[in-house]
Amino acid sequence: MTTVIDTNVIVALWDRDLALSTTAQSALDAALQQGALIVPAPVFAELMAAPCRNERFLDAFFRDTGILVDWNLDQRAWRVAGRALQGYAARRRKQRGSALRRILADFLIGAHAFSRGYRLLTLDDRLYRAAFPGLAIARV
Repeated sequence: MTTVIDTNVIVALWDRDLALSTTAQSALDAALQQGALIVPAPVFAELMAAPCRNERFLDAFFRDTGILVDWNLDQRAWRVAGRALQGYAARRRKQRGSALRRILADFLIGAHAFSRGYRLLTLDDRLYRAAFPGLAIARV
């Protein structure tokens, strides 16, 4: 089974906290045993905000690790992301008008995995379980 990797898993892998980075590495190794590892384009873009990370670093990281970058989000993924974000916004409004705390990239990452029938590996499964019922999720 192909596994989509959430941004927070890669960030955890790079963390100086050995326990966190080791846990992330173990989760990635386990996922790799079950199939390909992939990140959608929004993950690549989010990772560029990490300290000391740029396109050249990320290109080398993904090439060296064998993690594929999927640059294409089709219409179905965009629509699924929009519906999930719409549902999230409605749930937040019911919580006494709470402001949105998530950004579109989270929903695009989940929609990418959901629309292709992939599993999602994340540190934060709560959002994805609520926004994408039926999405296969592995939690680090």
